[in-house]
Amino acid sequence: MKLNEQMITGELKSKIDKIWNDFWTGGISNPLTVIEQFTYLIFLKQLDARQTLAEKTENLLGISNTDKLYTEAQRPLRWSSFKEKDPEVMFDLFTRQQRELDDLTVFDFMKNIGTQGGVFAKYMKGAIFMIQSPKLLDKVVQQIDVLELDKKDVKGDLYEYMLSKIAEAGTNGQFRTPRHIIRMMVEITQPKQDDIICDPSAGTAGFLVSAGEYIYDKHQDWFNQMEFRNHFNNKMFNGIEFDPTMLRIGAMNMQLHGMDNPTLVGKDALSESNGNINEAYSLILANPPFKGSLDYDEVESSLLKVTKTKKTEILFLALMLRMLKTGGRAAVIVPDGVLFGSSNAHKSIRKELVENQQLQGVISMPSGVFKPYAGVSTAILFFTKTNSGGTENVWFYDMKADGLSLDDKRNLLVEEETFEQCFTEPENILEQVRGKCDIPQILLDANKILNSPVISSAVEKSYADRTQQSFLVPKQEIIDNDWDLSINRYKEIIYEEITYEKPATLIAQIKELDSQRNTALLNLEKMME
Repeated sequence: MKLNEQMITGELKSKIDKIWNDFWTGGISNPLTVIEQFTYLIFLKQLDARQTLAEKTENLLGISNTDKLYTEAQRPLRWSSFKEKDPEVMFDLFTRQQRELDDLTVFDFMKNIGTQGGVFAKYMKGAIFMIQSPKLLDKVVQQIDVLELDKKDVKGDLYEYMLSKIAEAGTNGQFRTPRHIIRMMVEITQPKQDDIICDPSAGTAGFLVSAGEYIYDKHQDWFNQMEFRNHFNNKMFNGIEFDPTMLRIGAMNMQLHGMDNPTLVGKDALSESNGNINEAYSLILANPPFKGSLDYDEVESSLLKVTKTKKTEILFLALMLRMLKTGGRAAVIVPDGVLFGSSNAHKSIRKELVENQQLQGVISMPSGVFKPYAGVSTAILFFTKTNSGGTENVWFYDMKADGLSLDDKRNLLVEEETFEQCFTEPENILEQVRGKCDIPQILLDANKILNSPVISSAVEKSYADRTQQSFLVPKQEIIDNDWDLSINRYKEIIYEEITYEKPATLIAQIKELDSQRNTALLNLEKMME
């Protein structure tokens, strides 16, 4: 999977840009609203395609097909029917302004279809039709109609490109995690065949989609086993998200990436009402909300026993420890404050990870990684739930470059093909991208350290130099530093002595330059005589 902004090019990209522009000029400028309305229309087209397939199967085999969604009376509500109508008639089928009150609209049908329409249909109750004119509806329908949505890769890439257009941070510290950072985390954790994966702050489901893509790319042979296919389709992917809009967008994102029946829960993961998920998952991948704050009576009580705090970023770490099975792993993005905060809550969660669980790694990321959404400094924590300790050495990596410019533009610093090789051929591309992208080195180091059952003495020795970007720190040293996990606490900086010329020498040099300037002016005057 390539960087989302670069995934689709040429004609398809132009088509999506045109649809986006039509929404904008039609009065829908909020990126989330555009994506949501776009999502509904894609879903309607898919429902009609499913009905068409069921009808073909029925005609071919001569038997009734239970997969049919529309009755004959509901034919006008199908994509293949209403797309041919005049704009005003089509708009009326969506809004019911000129029809009998007991008639279903296209939107009513979509909202009421329930489990028959897959996981996306379960979250349609709060959907609102926001397209306000027949002209805009007709424009968008006709353009979506010619999009190629029959291939998983195309559908997924198309949707990722739409999601990349979200350029504003959400509420409560939510913002979109860059796809290549998600991919790096997935590549490091290497999802296993029997993993049950969860993101407790799922958003657009980027982590779950990336984990699914990793399995598609790396382990096609697993799909030859019926048991695994059932696991992949029904149990492997789980998300929790309290925002209904994000839940719908995330559900469609997964469906368009070939993940038809994930478990998505529409709740606040930290709330008391969600306290029934214990030791359910073997891998958690997440970027929970930063800077949020909850009242104690809103927080699930078992989390406060681990760390009494109102800060969401700390509470989510406690939640993940509760949700993980023993032996389960986590890769989670946290703000830098979690690493060095001096409050009792900050110290207690770090102590829990270091002393009672197995903290394995901390990747410190540059503040520009989340631009243009935010300039916050962040890190990725890697840990395993053991409830019996196990931390020996913690791997630290000081990421200085992620392959993109660290300004608001976030342009690629290397060719797209080269950037893809950072993930697929890290060893071969290492020297070519050095100084521009640290991801290949991170993947190689993580494979030696995090994905090795035992860190050999030779590896320990090779990662002892703390003047480098990548090094190991013993557990006891972390304890001695109040469980501080900030990389600057342990990294050694070499200061080079700079020798400056004496003032008298500098003055002499200036006089010499001044003399040369005067001579040049005199020569120029003589030439002009």
